[in-house]
Amino acid sequence: MPTVRKGQAPAKLGRDQFHEVFSRNFLDPAYRAVAEQLKAVEDVAWDAYIHGRKAPVTVKAGPGYADPDYDLSVEWKEASDKLKAAEVRHRDPQGRPRVLVICGASRNDGTCPGEVSKTWRLAMLACAELESAEVDVDLLDLSLLTSDYDRHIHPCKGCVSTAMPLCHWPCSCYPNHSLHQTNDWMNEIYERWVLAHGVIICTPVYWYQSPSPLKLMIDRLVCADGGNPDPTSTHGKTPEEAKALELAGWPYPKHLADRIYGLVVHGDVAGIEGTRRALEDWLDWMGLIDGGTFARLDRYIGYYESYAESHEALDRDSALQEEVRNVARAVHSGVTALRSGHLTRPDRPLRAPRPK
Repeated sequence: MPTVRKGQAPAKLGRDQFHEVFSRNFLDPAYRAVAEQLKAVEDVAWDAYIHGRKAPVTVKAGPGYADPDYDLSVEWKEASDKLKAAEVRHRDPQGRPRVLVICGASRNDGTCPGEVSKTWRLAMLACAELESAEVDVDLLDLSLLTSDYDRHIHPCKGCVSTAMPLCHWPCSCYPNHSLHQTNDWMNEIYERWVLAHGVIICTPVYWYQSPSPLKLMIDRLVCADGGNPDPTSTHGKTPEEAKALELAGWPYPKHLADRIYGLVVHGDVAGIEGTRRALEDWLDWMGLIDGGTFARLDRYIGYYESYAESHEALDRDSALQEEVRNVARAVHSGVTALRSGHLTRPDRPLRAPRPK
């Protein structure tokens, strides 16, 4: 059995350090009126931190789990049950087709930029086209991370790199109440991905890459590709047990496979092709199916023109607007063909000799 390597993590904060960090959340002088109450809250938070109460409310796993007596986080159990129910709805042949449209930009007019993003406008074009075809549309606007109160997509902790079975489906790293890593949006987002028959990602290019809200979501979706649906099999985050499970032969289940995808990537100077290809590679790896050439779009808006007039540049570009509608049409066509049985993955019967 490989050795579990240790020694990177810093020591826990001392009590005085904890007080300094805790107090940063309450800089507003208005909090001085409730200083005593905050002191009581801080004492509870310190106790949770120093004793590592990650999941303070638990329930027995029950039947269907490797260890029915294991204490699972109530929040994780609820999220897992929702994903199972969502998968049943997804597979219902009588259900209406559903497409998840994702706005990957960080900008909206409810925060510092003071203006809507072009990405949101493109996403709305796709939504309108799908709705006109009587498709149920779910718009996921990731810019809410920058404008909503206490909304988070916490970063992936890289459990999969220790051993694939340590990466649970859905992710069990959050919430971690002992570290105040709470209000994580991903449990809701996982359910929305599972429900979808098709997915369209609309994104700008930020410094040759996907914007950070989109990348945060992508990283946290690693558990959808090979993730372990039974945390009791590793008794939570026990790396030795996870390594043993992987070495015994792990099936690497693809929890989001066989959904149709489309992409709309835009920029103003550089980076659109690289970003689009990276997103394609990721979605292909996850087992999703592209909607064809018309479903994979990268374009410049106002190439080397001013940022100040970029919305006007989009107004003028009627061809781009039609291309975005074509992305939606292609995804809708793919979803229809897949659900009717007229589209199948040519490589479906094959098994990878080196799954990962």
